[in-house]
Amino acid sequence: MQAKHYFKAQLLALFMFTSLLSAVAQENGPKTMEWTINGETRKALVYIPSSAKSKPTPIIFAFHGHGGTMLNMYRTRGFEKLWPEAIFICPQGLNTPGLLTDPEGKRSGWVMNIETDKNRDLQFFDSMLKTLKTDYNVDNNHIYATGHSNGGGFTYLLWATRANEFAAFAPTATAAGKLRGSLTPKPALHLMGEADPLVKPFMQKATYNIVLNVNGCTKEGVKLDSNATLYTGKNGNDVIIFLHSGGHEYPKNANQTIIDFFKKYSKK
Repeated sequence: MQAKHYFKAQLLALFMFTSLLSAVAQENGPKTMEWTINGETRKALVYIPSSAKSKPTPIIFAFHGHGGTMLNMYRTRGFEKLWPEAIFICPQGLNTPGLLTDPEGKRSGWVMNIETDKNRDLQFFDSMLKTLKTDYNVDNNHIYATGHSNGGGFTYLLWATRANEFAAFAPTATAAGKLRGSLTPKPALHLMGEADPLVKPFMQKATYNIVLNVNGCTKEGVKLDSNATLYTGKNGNDVIIFLHSGGHEYPKNANQTIIDFFKKYSKK
């Protein structure tokens, strides 16, 4: 009889411990936040550190590519593991005509109009940032943006239109196009696949050469590893060019490089 009671007690203890672990995981896991922009419901998957209300907290915005999802962006970047003290937010785009693919706009993406009153996604960004600043103790000197492909283009759009909000940018597999003339000095990391069949390397090189020039970077860079080269910029506006031998895909080994890069820079 005693053994039976002991076994039940052990099962109860195990159940309570498992429930506690589950509660902790839910608390520290991502949550879906919603906003209404011009009558449309907008969503983002957001990781919030438990200390976000009590301590100054950095923010990392990460924008998926055309046809992507906030969940895939969250899972493939994993920034909440690499910088658990930072808010990590992955917004969801709406169906949008693509610049290079999907002209009918059947897949999710980001509007690339520079005028705020004509760009639902710039308005979405403004609302997200306002909510985070209202609800949490945001460190205004440590706000960052990265994005892939169309999301990288939107990252360049934020640089062109919202530079004062950010400490640094890390666009990947993209080109700035007409936005190149609107960029101001900011620390930046540009990632490119040397065999990218979609956003051609010559387009991306034209973009990052402009970035190097805008930031007053040295002609010669310093190799950090097999992919990343650091170019020292004026007034701390350094640039990392991350090159890999693949195509349009995003290499997972870039995650740590991007986080290490972000951690180095504060808004001036």
